[in-house]
Amino acid sequence: MSVQTNPFGDSITSEDIVDTLSFFDDWEERYKYIIDLGKELPAMPDNKKNEHFLLRGCQSQVWIDHEESDGKLLFEADSDAHIVRGLLGMVLAAYNRKTPAEILAFDIEDYFKQVDLVKHLSPTRGNGLRAMVKKIQDTASAMG
Repeated sequence: MSVQTNPFGDSITSEDIVDTLSFFDDWEERYKYIIDLGKELPAMPDNKKNEHFLLRGCQSQVWIDHEESDGKLLFEADSDAHIVRGLLGMVLAAYNRKTPAEILAFDIEDYFKQVDLVKHLSPTRGNGLRAMVKKIQDTASAMG
């Protein structure tokens, strides 16, 4: 699993993303930054891009896997859409390398509000974002 090389939740945190997005004045620049975040997400191996890891509720294809190490959850995720890879990066910046309790305690709605994200996404992208968050929170609940 390439989760060890995943920079999200380690060298790229939710605080970093909030700080960086606050520098941009318009959403075109913010979208470019989010797409660039997606480029930092390590590609998931093709053999994991299957029904078992496929996330339902997204208009794009999204795959999420996890492993547990020293009480923390390490996530591996990928998508066939550049913007969605960036959104996965934003979510993983908040949740990757955290304990189940830390994941469940994190105020993801406040995080999205700080970057003014949800109102700038289409309804289907917003639903997909919520599906990503729910999948990770459900994983944390099952392990907590």
